[in-house]
Amino acid sequence: MLSAVLLQAAAAAGSLGKIGAAIGAGMAAIGAGLGIGRIGDSAMSAIARQPEVADNIRMNMIIIAALVEGVALFAVLICFLAL
Repeated sequence: MLSAVLLQAAAAAGSLGKIGAAIGAGMAAIGAGLGIGRIGDSAMSAIARQPEVADNIRMNMIIIAALVEGVALFAVLICFLAL
């Protein structure tokens, strides 16, 4: 009797883990999208104010967006490994 209850609890915990991993992966993707959107918005505003430094701003924007995307990729990977 007790072993059946423990097996049911383990099965329920496994499904909760999958749900948590899926939610975590979704949140990481949404966070990366919002972060890159904010970077692009700020860069375009800065370029509009000072067009003469557009090349430097664009280069920095691409580097920072790549770093944000890398962090999001690691977060999604960790969520999938949690499955």
